[in-house]
Amino acid sequence: MKKLLCLVAVCLVLFAAGTALAADKIVVRVAHTIAPDSHYNKGLEHLGKLLGEATNGQIELQIFHSSQLGSERDAIEGVSMGTLEMTLVSSAPLANFTNAFLVFDLPFIIQDRQKAYAWMDGPEGRKILDSVLSKGMVGLGIWENGFRMLTNSKRPVAVPDDLKGLKIRLMENPIHVGTFKTLGAYPVPMPFGELFTALQQSTVDGQENPLIIISTSKFAEVQKYLSLTGHFYAPAILLINKDFWEKTLTEEQRKIFTEAELKARHWEREFCIEIEKQLVGDLKAQGMEITEPDKAKFFEAVQPVYKEFEEKVGKEAIQKLVDAQK
Repeated sequence: MKKLLCLVAVCLVLFAAGTALAADKIVVRVAHTIAPDSHYNKGLEHLGKLLGEATNGQIELQIFHSSQLGSERDAIEGVSMGTLEMTLVSSAPLANFTNAFLVFDLPFIIQDRQKAYAWMDGPEGRKILDSVLSKGMVGLGIWENGFRMLTNSKRPVAVPDDLKGLKIRLMENPIHVGTFKTLGAYPVPMPFGELFTALQQSTVDGQENPLIIISTSKFAEVQKYLSLTGHFYAPAILLINKDFWEKTLTEEQRKIFTEAELKARHWEREFCIEIEKQLVGDLKAQGMEITEPDKAKFFEAVQPVYKEFEEKVGKEAIQKLVDAQK
């Protein structure tokens, strides 16, 4: 009888401990807009694995891909207001919340990705990330998105004049819109979740995105021509709600999260670089006609964009990013 009572007591203690552990479990919902086999999703899965291992499952990352929780702007607003814990978004839509990220949006400003990484991971990148603190968010890190390439269903694009008259879907960003206006195209800002249908129905003629997004989004099914312009490099930004970061997570959990994010960031960058090596061939095999444009002519054509936005972006910020790549 005594043994039975002892066994019951032990079971009750274990049950109570298990219940307390379950009650202490922290679920972090993170949203993004692209496919489940994309670099965003793969990187976030790696982050979730690292967090789970480091906390014995106490911190669980729940990933919502493919615009399940809305557009990038919706996700940013959700994190800002605290209705969503975390999001991974391209830097361009953040121009609607702070001017600090605009420096990344200038055409052809990033020439050396590895040197740009060092700049983004250093004090200058931290200043940019900290610009969202006043919006109720913490910038955890600057992730890889890749150089943006142009696709369309009308004709090959080899020189700037080839863009004239084409309706090109863009992100909601003033520099992106200004750049394509300067090149003679008709910019059409719209959420990414609406893009495939818009291309399919010829509401727009083309779009621009990194190769991995062009591939995972199956744009080869609705776009014939791919031009390797590399005109923008809009990195991805990992954001978390400020109150959640400071009040829900303990100091030790924040330390674990910071270390895991850094590892996941580097992993995601390497994943992108490796997969890009095969994507041009893959897209060509899927029927896309590939054009390697004269980038010097494009760079010359977009110089008025630098003059137009120099004051808004900040001349010093532009020069620092340019100098960092020399």
